[in-house]
Amino acid sequence: MTDLNSLRGQVAIAGAATFGCGVVPGYTDMELLVGAAQRAVADAGLTMQDIDGLCTASVTATMWPMVVVEHLGIRPTFIDGTMLGGSSFIAHLLPAMQALMSGQCNAVLVCYGSAQRSATFNRRDIVASRKLLDPQPYEHPYEPMLPPSAYALAANRHMHEFGTERRQLAEVAVAARQWAQRNPTAFERGPLSIDDVLNARMVSDPLTVRDCCLVTDGGGAYVLVRGDRARDLRQPPVYVLGNATACWNRQISSMADLTVTAAQESGARAFAMAGLTPADVDVVELYDAFTINTLLFLEDLGFCAKGEGGAFVEGGAIAPGGRLPVNTNGGGLSWGHPGMYGIFALIEAVEQLRGQCGERQVSGAQVALAHGNGGTLSSQSTAILGTAATL
Repeated sequence: MTDLNSLRGQVAIAGAATFGCGVVPGYTDMELLVGAAQRAVADAGLTMQDIDGLCTASVTATMWPMVVVEHLGIRPTFIDGTMLGGSSFIAHLLPAMQALMSGQCNAVLVCYGSAQRSATFNRRDIVASRKLLDPQPYEHPYEPMLPPSAYALAANRHMHEFGTERRQLAEVAVAARQWAQRNPTAFERGPLSIDDVLNARMVSDPLTVRDCCLVTDGGGAYVLVRGDRARDLRQPPVYVLGNATACWNRQISSMADLTVTAAQESGARAFAMAGLTPADVDVVELYDAFTINTLLFLEDLGFCAKGEGGAFVEGGAIAPGGRLPVNTNGGGLSWGHPGMYGIFALIEAVEQLRGQCGERQVSGAQVALAHGNGGTLSSQSTAILGTAATL
């Protein structure tokens, strides 16, 4: 049996790309996926016929990997269609690493696309269909507005238990917008103040529309190869130093504690595999579907103590120029959120470590953390990535 720690740095992300992010009427989920996949493979300096491993997932199709194989025209010897919601594409890392190091395959493509904003069958229809296809017996009978109401429960509990303030949640949205203003690909780049967040339309108390992620289209993809091969490809390799996934619940009502997520476990295992601590991380990309997510994940991943997330982000601490760069592309709150955001957090981490982020580049970044969240604070997957200097 392979010791997971022995996989540290053995596999690298050689190519990464997005496609059609924002509003792209006329595209399907598959067309956005294929566009991103083609760009990621080209970014690595490979061709689609070099791809013999595939990881992908869809919110609508249970047999999604098979149609992706058809569209890409590949014959993979390794396939992972595990669907854990928005954390899926970070959770795919470790199985893909094991497949690569066992010799089962030589180049794994991880890919995703969503036309949830522009498609005829859009996000509202998908949410409605879940009541039949993915019933949640302790919640659906009460008809909550999911997912906002679930995250509002967590926010309210955090405020009650730790004294977290609405203005501290708003700090998260404002910091994300300030990063987005440095990113020409961000969907929302206009000015945003704490008062703007607080006075915006209420969605689910205490979360206003500015505490909630965007609804956009987009595709994302990346390519994994063994580290020795990555050194000879087109882009600077970004090595996977650690990865772990944990899931403790599906429904928010099944959480043992609304302020503690399985990120505590995924983060601890990922850091142990990497042999690093939060103090070693230069840039952090978190799945910020709602502002409360950022506070919870900063706490559960060890960047601050439980209950101190609100105070941690005050005063622009996670904005440009702050003590910890968080969600440097603008995140799901301001860059974009095509249904399942995790892959886009990972791609931003890769671009930061390559030094390709222009005005928003974090100077000297060597270690990045990308964290995915799936369901309603359900599945959690953490990746620690590093440059060649970290090996």
